Amino acid sequence: MDFHYETQPVPNPVAYYLHHSPWWLHRFETLSNHFIELLVPFFLFLGRRACIIHGLLQILFQGVLIISGNLGFLNWLTMVPSLACFDDATLGFLFPSGPGSLKDQVLQMQREIRGARSKPRFGSVVRRAANVSLGVLLAWLSVPVVLNLLSSRQVMNTHFNSLHIVNAYGTFRSITRERIEVILQGTASANASAPDAVWEDYEFKCKPGDPSRRPCLMSPYHYRLDWLMCFAAFQTYEQNDWILHLAGKLLASDPEALSLLAHNPFAGRPPPRWVRGEHYRYKFSRPGGRHAAEGKWWVRKRIGAYFPPISLEELWPYFRDRGWPLPLPL
Repeated sequence: MDFHYETQPVPNPVAYYLHHSPWWLHRFETLSNHFIELLVPFFLFLGRRACIIHGLLQILFQGVLIISGNLGFLNWLTMVPSLACFDDATLGFLFPSGPGSLKDQVLQMQREIRGARSKPRFGSVVRRAANVSLGVLLAWLSVPVVLNLLSSRQVMNTHFNSLHIVNAYGTFRSITRERIEVILQGTASANASAPDAVWEDYEFKCKPGDPSRRPCLMSPYHYRLDWLMCFAAFQTYEQNDWILHLAGKLLASDPEALSLLAHNPFAGRPPPRWVRGEHYRYKFSRPGGRHAAEGKWWVRKRIGAYFPPISLEELWPYFRDRGWPLPLPL
């Protein structure tokens, strides 16, 4: 937790302050996380009250994640299964109980069902048999997953069969200690390597860029491009050729691509002649420090080039080889 808030894919303003929390609070967060994710799920098998406590803790946990991070709709969807932990008696206060009310109609239906002693239908027998068969199949497919889980040489994110329904999931299985960002820049200079070439930053809608810009709030919305840029920073551009596709769109001032960004430095001007990607290391500024006093949320330091300056003409063969439509300047 000493690094989580700073290095999560798209931090929000709350993450800035939580990152600077006392060390003992981070230790408590780690302990609480392990308790809720490793022990609380077993509450489902310990009776009605324990099941309700499980639902409350899981929803509370996801609520904390929503407040402290921009994980899109992930946490909201994770809350949905926990609603099954609350039975009718628990949720009854949400519904009126007068004559003709929904609760009264449900009670009437239950009385009618108890009074009727119909024989099991053929369809219900088939459904039960299908459910049992699927349960046995799922248990059988889970054997290699459990063996992998218990193995000292665990393999993450490996698909064990073509059905893709029983896998070892490892999303966010590790936390990086540094925040690395790819900053896309453009220049109108005829010579990209000229010392006087002025490079201007493209700003994304949510991911860190300008150190003075406040971290965004996007949950439950999800900025897919910002999310992908975060993970691309830990790989090379050869492993993420879509970034060069994006660069070509920027060189052509493609309106659809630019609509995904917060700021186009060449708005109202001719498109840039060159676009490049730069690698930067980002850290939260310290509250009360010099950078924070200057209005900066982030402190960044250039690491090196992510991809070299490229022009639209240089990208055309790259686009043709991949069968991509050629970006043409407007």
